[in-house]
Amino acid sequence: MKNKKKKGSMSLLKRFLPYYKKYKWIMVLDLFCAALTTLCELILPLIVREITDKATSVPMTLTVTLVLRLGALYLVLRIIDTVANYYMASVGHIMGTRIETDMRRDFFGHLQKLSFSYYDNAKVGTLMSRITSDLFDVTEFAHHCPEEFFIAGIKIVCAFIILCTMSVPLTLIVFATIPLMLVVLTKFNKRMRAGFRESRVQIGELNSSVEDSLLGIRVVKSFSGEAVEEEKFEAGNQKFLSIKKKVYHAMAGFHSSTRFFDGLMYIVVVVIGAMFMIWGKISPADYVAYLMFVTTLLTSIRRIVEFTEQFQRGMTGIERFYEIMDVEPEITNAKNATDAKNVQGNVEFCNVTFHYETENKNVLTNLNLSVKAGESIALVGPSGGGKTTLCSLIPRFYEVSDGEILLDGKNIKELTLSSLRDNIGVVAQDVYLFSGSIRENIAYGKRNATDEEIIEASKLAGAHEFIMSLPNGYDTYVGERGVKLSGGQKQRVSIARVFLKNPPVLILDEATSALDNESEKLVQESLEKLAHGRTTFTIAHRLTTVRNADRILVLTEDGIAESGTHEELVQKGGIYSELYKLYSNM
Repeated sequence: MKNKKKKGSMSLLKRFLPYYKKYKWIMVLDLFCAALTTLCELILPLIVREITDKATSVPMTLTVTLVLRLGALYLVLRIIDTVANYYMASVGHIMGTRIETDMRRDFFGHLQKLSFSYYDNAKVGTLMSRITSDLFDVTEFAHHCPEEFFIAGIKIVCAFIILCTMSVPLTLIVFATIPLMLVVLTKFNKRMRAGFRESRVQIGELNSSVEDSLLGIRVVKSFSGEAVEEEKFEAGNQKFLSIKKKVYHAMAGFHSSTRFFDGLMYIVVVVIGAMFMIWGKISPADYVAYLMFVTTLLTSIRRIVEFTEQFQRGMTGIERFYEIMDVEPEITNAKNATDAKNVQGNVEFCNVTFHYETENKNVLTNLNLSVKAGESIALVGPSGGGKTTLCSLIPRFYEVSDGEILLDGKNIKELTLSSLRDNIGVVAQDVYLFSGSIRENIAYGKRNATDEEIIEASKLAGAHEFIMSLPNGYDTYVGERGVKLSGGQKQRVSIARVFLKNPPVLILDEATSALDNESEKLVQESLEKLAHGRTTFTIAHRLTTVRNADRILVLTEDGIAESGTHEELVQKGGIYSELYKLYSNM
């Protein structure tokens, strides 16, 4: 899982261009409309030049008919401009929003593919910032970037050609100031880009801090930690303020420099143009038209300058978008992967070694284990022995560092991820229920399940009675993360979800350790029903829950230290016996 190196603006733009492909005809029409609006702006100085020229050279040729015709022409052009501008402002913006929507879809889809190892280090609040606010800026960028540069290009080229027909020396003098202006503005531009990027990173950190605090609000209040959380938030908030200050200083320098060069170009035209007129090198009509064209030119440059802030925000959003898109999923389907079919549930670990990416020490080393279909395996032992890790390797939540895991004699790497995980059910200690109804949460185990199937699964999980006692039964809203249900109720809903999935392999990861005695008893009964006839891996600290397992494995840092039934291990007087005595005396 590696990020590619940061790329420059041109490289990012090349990667961004394919998003326009679906909307190329909308873009073509948008740019055509942009050309029409530009034409309208360029015609006005020529009309004024024509009227002024006739008024100063041959007054008799300036008739009311001519003026009205020129006025009618400009009115028609203005109507065309209004229609074109409406298209640009509506359909053009919608195109930008569609591109943003496409990018957000791709972004979310990519996040779904990333492995557990990525989320072990990622901050959800930061990812939320990237998928929302970062992409908002891309909408304006996607619409205005080609439009603004296209309009500016037409205006600058056309203005240069038309101005050269009036006075080549004056035009060269005016345009000579543009390279100097670009050099100065580029320096401020780089500072703005860096500042916008830094502010995006910090707002992501702020979002992450807020999310962390609000999700843990019960812990915060139980420890009277409001002041601590406010202090942490204020530190991040102040850092964001200092970053924004730097951005606005760069922005102020950028805009102030633009105003200075605006004034410089105006005074050059006014003073030198007037001297050329005195010397007879330019006519009064050309002088007036020249001033109007320079105004159009400067307006165009000013629009590009003003767009630069939006451009930098958009480029920052695109850059941060591709930072995540360039993270390659650690676990993917092999090229020739096939679907797992008619899975019996035989699981075998062959010389499996594993260590987490951020650690050098192995969690599991050359582990060998063979589990027959329908066998119940219990994993016990001290924390850090690798119990949860071992179970996480079976559905390929993490990839083995060495060795292989077989399902019905076939390496799990040769199976498609979806079919492998469809055949494995997981009931964890930390139950996650999605915001929605109980029905929706249970149906997550089988998307096309009927009401009868959902009810049957709930009955098997011992959840039907409490669900029916709720105000809206199966349509009861569970709240975010299932906050409106008790721990035991949430666990039984999660068990019903797995019953509905009906997998041949089952992983129970300390599924009752967080429950009170009464809830534990109810949930344990549901788990025993669920485990019947399935290959089951049970991780437990409460040893009473694993007494009936076909085989108990004591897992330590050195691997499988002991293996046997409850009675065999108690009589052996080893690690399990000591743990059981300790638990019995509690």
